[in-house]
Amino acid sequence: MNIFVGNLSFTTKEESLREAFEGYGQVSSARVVTDRETGRSRGFGFIEMSNAAEGQAAIQALDGRDMDGRALKVNEARPKEESSRGPRSDSRGGGSSSGSFRRY
Repeated sequence: MNIFVGNLSFTTKEESLREAFEGYGQVSSARVVTDRETGRSRGFGFIEMSNAAEGQAAIQALDGRDMDGRALKVNEARPKEESSRGPRSDSRGGGSSSGSFRRY
């Protein structure tokens, strides 16, 4: 089960996030998402738990609980949706040569 953890303090580390969830079952992975440019936490992360019942117990127990001075927002992660703008071609924000416009 993949679990989204939001409203993390920018000082929260993966180890402390893992420890909080290990009280409810086996944690396969813990990840705090960081900004590519600065390396600073983006304020959210993901926990992977192999047992769905343990994951649900963790969600119920930890949603709204204080961690590092912040009330956590914990719920089951939804699959990433495709952007309505389509795939990005590069980091400069330009489109592909064919673009999305029709040529007549």
